[in-house]
Amino acid sequence: MHLAKPQLYRGHYDSQLGRIDLLVNSNGALLRLDFALPGALYTRVEYANAIAEQEPFTPICQQLGEYFAGNRADFDIELAPAGSSFLKEAWALLRAVPYGTTTTYGALAKAMGKPGSARAIGMANAVNPISIIVPCHRVIAASGALTGYSGGLDKKRGLLILEAEHSRGDLACVPSRPV
Repeated sequence: MHLAKPQLYRGHYDSQLGRIDLLVNSNGALLRLDFALPGALYTRVEYANAIAEQEPFTPICQQLGEYFAGNRADFDIELAPAGSSFLKEAWALLRAVPYGTTTTYGALAKAMGKPGSARAIGMANAVNPISIIVPCHRVIAASGALTGYSGGLDKKRGLLILEAEHSRGDLACVPSRPV
């Protein structure tokens, strides 16, 4: 018996920080959200194998537009990230980091009940397939330095500045470069 491969759809959102590639399954659940790489047609192979159709992304693009305008702090989008139970637990913790604030890898590890796993939390951030909505950009080094972001540190800095401009959080001063 041959099982049909689930159909995927690709779209994009053009933000002030650059193009964002989007991937959903046939149920409309978001699988990936990636900042596009300069000069690359697709950020990942999954996009190349998906049907190009912008219509399934209307609600996602609307909410991203509200976020980038400073009018949305939380997203109401069905997510379907692929990952282990550890990764999904780490990503769930990221969703709990409030808009306009930052936390550290160590603080997330402690919140997970695994205080010695800050590096593992960092790795979970590195492979987060749904950036912005699962806000790994809000995690910084214990020193306060901006570290690692799959979209590039310029995008991480831009997202933190955007949130600082629209909140009363702890982001009054976002480093202009890694410390």
